[in-house]
Amino acid sequence: MRRHRWLLYPSWILFCAALVFALRNSEDPSRRRGRILSNDAAARAVAVLRQSDGAKYRDFEAVHVAWERNRWIVLCDRVPHTALREAVVLELDGRDGRVLGIRKPIH
Repeated sequence: MRRHRWLLYPSWILFCAALVFALRNSEDPSRRRGRILSNDAAARAVAVLRQSDGAKYRDFEAVHVAWERNRWIVLCDRVPHTALREAVVLELDGRDGRVLGIRKPIH
């Protein structure tokens, strides 16, 4: 029995490699269909700010991204962070990243 045990590890590696190969084009179950990713929402929000006023929002970055009722809520603040004194909140459509609103954060 001990002689065949060495086959276990290479067999397991081959099995895992076959699974990875078989599932390579599968849909990610953690991402709902028709929704942009949170990273994409953050990048879109910063791009929208810089497009609206490049000089004012040059040093801004996305600080937090949250999902709420088919939209992304993105909090952006200046670097170094200003403790929400200069922060801006953007609401983006969850499907296409369209801007739904820009406002100051509610304290």
